[in-house]
Amino acid sequence: MNLILQSRTAERSAIENIAAKAHAMRIEAIHAHAWRCVEVDPGSKEAVEAASLKAGVDATFIRAGMRMSDFGLVAMDMDSTAITIECIDEIADMQGLKPQVAQITEAAMRGEIEFRESLTRRVALLEGLDAGALQRVYDERLHLSPGLETMLATARAVGWKTLLVSGGFTFFTDRVRERLGLDYSHSNRLEIVDGKLTGRVIGDIVDAEEKRRTVERVCSELDMPTSRAIVMGDGANDLKMMAVAGLSVAYRAKPIVRAQADVALNFSGLDGILALFEQ
Repeated sequence: MNLILQSRTAERSAIENIAAKAHAMRIEAIHAHAWRCVEVDPGSKEAVEAASLKAGVDATFIRAGMRMSDFGLVAMDMDSTAITIECIDEIADMQGLKPQVAQITEAAMRGEIEFRESLTRRVALLEGLDAGALQRVYDERLHLSPGLETMLATARAVGWKTLLVSGGFTFFTDRVRERLGLDYSHSNRLEIVDGKLTGRVIGDIVDAEEKRRTVERVCSELDMPTSRAIVMGDGANDLKMMAVAGLSVAYRAKPIVRAQADVALNFSGLDGILALFEQ
């Protein structure tokens, strides 16, 4: 096993301290903000993670020799993963209901409320809102997560396919997909009648099970096993699709997600996954 350390703020002494806790044979520089600790002790994981969090360092234990060619698909959650906001919370803000909706969103992401129930409750609060609020959220508040475009440029260069799978809404996933040139997207569709949100979703809800099925379906279309998929998410409703992946990535995620993911990026951008591979 190797240990990849990444930080834009940590002193070299902090990196060396973490490497020592991992009993690394040596430290190799990957780039200015990433280091590979070679032949580490997997039993040191708990101590390494505690020291890394304290120092503001992302630490990933990874098998030696992993290459980008081992994978063929990168699948991403949208809200708070590919983008920096929760779209439904920002839509609710147009109704003066952001605190109520955000509270339900947070509970769902922590796994305290089943996602299907939480989405139904949140969307119901949007009834009567002018549909123009969706465009305002996209234009004024939606920002791409740090490192996303760099990661995607590299993904395209090595031939990875790209999937955006979201419990959010097609209004946003369609636009993000087109903006970034993604290959696939799948999400929920808000019902709009006479220019107003009805407070309902059309069709089946894209919940945790449907996210998993979507990753499996796209892999099947690409004639590849799910072990060749990298799946990124931040909330409890991402865990099932992350579980079928060859590499699961928790991006600035809830504790329940970080605990189950192969990789936790707490401080790096999404391009932090690129340092995991040996070229």
